Amino acid sequence: MIHPQWITVLGATGSIGLSTLDVIGRHPDRYRVFALSGYSRLAELEALSQRHRPRFVVVPEIEQARVLQDRLNGAGLEVRVLVGEAGLCEVSAHPEVDAVMAAIVGAAGLKPTLAAVEAGKRVLLANKEALVMSGALFMDAVRASGAVLLPIDSEHNAIFQCMPADYARGLGAVGVRRILLTASGGPFRETPLEQLAEVSPEQACAHPNWSMGRKISVDSASMMNKGLELIEACWLFDAPPSKVEVVIHPQSVIHSLVDYVDGSVLAQLGNPDMRTPIAHALAWPQRIDSGVSPLDLFAIGRLDFSAPDEQRFPCLRLARQAAEAGGSVPAMLNAANEVAVAAFLDRRIRFTDIPVIIDEVLNRETRTPVESLEAVLAADQCARVAAQAWLQERGR
Repeated sequence: MIHPQWITVLGATGSIGLSTLDVIGRHPDRYRVFALSGYSRLAELEALSQRHRPRFVVVPEIEQARVLQDRLNGAGLEVRVLVGEAGLCEVSAHPEVDAVMAAIVGAAGLKPTLAAVEAGKRVLLANKEALVMSGALFMDAVRASGAVLLPIDSEHNAIFQCMPADYARGLGAVGVRRILLTASGGPFRETPLEQLAEVSPEQACAHPNWSMGRKISVDSASMMNKGLELIEACWLFDAPPSKVEVVIHPQSVIHSLVDYVDGSVLAQLGNPDMRTPIAHALAWPQRIDSGVSPLDLFAIGRLDFSAPDEQRFPCLRLARQAAEAGGSVPAMLNAANEVAVAAFLDRRIRFTDIPVIIDEVLNRETRTPVESLEAVLAADQCARVAAQAWLQERGR
């Protein structure tokens, strides 16, 4: 008899959260929703609460909590609404929780994800920024607590599936020559360079293969998303940046590959649907139905590959440099990017200003060691202040 697992879904109203709830809903005998969190989409969070009946819901502000609590009580639901970061950490580390889907976008997801890790949970990591920012601290906490860390990004999940079970012994020890991280190239893969300065937020958010939130869609268009994934891959698989190679693959069918010293290259293929890696991580080491349709290779017909153009995608170069520099640099890279992307979505800067701001911040601020969470958060804040200063100096 299978005892249902209790799942906390952080970022439930986003694309990853909704896909997670879709997979959970297909297996009511295996999974129960313990807690949901949302940021601003209260109506959607209320609807999800009525459908999945969690024990807890978390929202950012007290007034939101009061309104939502009244609505849920009125609907006859026994749900307790919690507030803010403390609430997120509570539902992530709660003794009754078996697994946590960490799908809060950006630096806001760091503390609750780390709380889940420190509590020894099965952590389904969709919030790449948490690992990018805290790196060694995060992985040390995983080892110390015995938490099970399973990557949700389609690329890292693919690498995980292609790696040998004992990959933690080191790439060289298990015969891995390099990791090949695939990238679609986003909506601007073939846009003339001189036109990139004029692209709109709507164009940047129109990803050709994936349905994602606005921030991650812009990151995909600039390929900063792939840069962050490169840093994440280095930490997840204990790989130096020199062993992680980015490959443009427009069809998004091969999600990543692992190259072995004997000449074998293992790849994980599938339709571009996040329910596949989510189902894999939820059930690992077993397999369950995700609701994703079978891959039709005859309909696809061809698979293309090319090297990324760093003149077109300077964010990828900046991320690789941050990975090589280490210390506080990845946290500052992420923070500067978050400020720059928000400014672009608000139409305060051009798309091509995003890497300019990041480069300026990284050149202005000094690299420091990150030996504590406080040091990580200090580096994050320092970079945000510097990025905002860049905007203010130019009247943006």
